[in-house]
Amino acid sequence: MIRSDILRDIAPVIRDQLVICNIGLPSQELHMIDDQPTNFYMLGTMGLASSIGLGLALAQEKTVISIDGDGSVLTNFGTLPTIANNVADNFILLIIDNGSYGSTGDQPTYAGRKTSLAAVATACGCETVVECAAEEVKATLEAAIASAKMTVIVAKCESGNIKVPVITKDPVSIRDRFMEAVRS
Repeated sequence: MIRSDILRDIAPVIRDQLVICNIGLPSQELHMIDDQPTNFYMLGTMGLASSIGLGLALAQEKTVISIDGDGSVLTNFGTLPTIANNVADNFILLIIDNGSYGSTGDQPTYAGRKTSLAAVATACGCETVVECAAEEVKATLEAAIASAKMTVIVAKCESGNIKVPVITKDPVSIRDRFMEAVRS
């Protein structure tokens, strides 16, 4: 399974949650698979989906799921200790770890070599960290939502991309409809 397969599997699970989606192809894939007003598509700022998601979770009570990639988490390594030290039990960080920078040509990341993001999250103090295979993501995510505990999920999958159209929505309209969903 590749990232888009995971997104297709979890789309029904995340539909009723607030979702912050990583820049580039992950946002484009989620937009194509199941565009929802509750999805905030990152169109810039690599590495900040997890930080934005944590801030949103701390600011309100609805469940927030940040969908991030291993490459993005590696570019903002400070996010894991920040998450560990600012617990929000309505926050789930789903790291789709395909061992590559998928949006820029599948160059390998260190997570595809020796670095275990699950071990790093645990070492940073995150209490509930689950590493799973791509086929287990849906059930793992459902369990995390039901637990009402802050959870970091590292979903291991194959590298690869599908052809997707760009998101043609204006960034301001993406923001505005998402903020309306947060308020409702």
